[in-house]
Amino acid sequence: MDDWQKARDMAELLSPVVDGFKVGMRLFYRVGPKVWEFLQGKSEILFADLKLHDIPSTVAGGVRALVAQGVNLLNVHAAGGKAMMRAAVEAAAEEASLQGLPRPWLVAVTVLTSLDDASLREEVGIPEAVSQRVLAWARLAQECGLDGVVASPLEAGLLRRELGEDFLLVTPGIRPAGHPAGDQKRAATVAQALQAGADLLVVGRPILASPDPLAAALAIRREMEGFGSCVPKK
Repeated sequence: MDDWQKARDMAELLSPVVDGFKVGMRLFYRVGPKVWEFLQGKSEILFADLKLHDIPSTVAGGVRALVAQGVNLLNVHAAGGKAMMRAAVEAAAEEASLQGLPRPWLVAVTVLTSLDDASLREEVGIPEAVSQRVLAWARLAQECGLDGVVASPLEAGLLRRELGEDFLLVTPGIRPAGHPAGDQKRAATVAQALQAGADLLVVGRPILASPDPLAAALAIRREMEGFGSCVPKK
């Protein structure tokens, strides 16, 4: 979302039925840290989806700033490599301790859900299949001490089998049955994602673009019934 007032209204409406709010660059770049001040206490998870990707010292500084603002889930790009991811892990732990806050979850973005095998190969220059690149970057993130990764629900089953039950899987590309995929090339339904082992489901347009966002969110909660709580424990 771009409009601050509409974003606040949506958060007030949805806070009783969602487990967290993801704030991406569209809103954060417009309004800045006040978004976290407003969302404090409205959900268990405050997710800064800013996909940090830079040299290690710069990413560490960005992580520190976000942790100090009360964010408890944030992401970096796995493509940044070991030194960058390790710097992010250290910065998150140190800043949380300094602020007297619980250590946030830190996850690595693997392959964006807008990419498929052909675009990864022909446009990005990576010859592997998406699933293999996702697994390789997820293994690297685990080695560097991150809590988990952001990956599409199509890779969730593979990641769960290969990386264990404690590795956090954050899955965008969630589309309720019958909902158009839009620009998401690797999407799945709520049930498919949870059956594959996803922990946190990221759902945007199916709720935000609905004429009745609250009803849409409640319908997704009903689809989740039988799978238990979606909120992982540290």
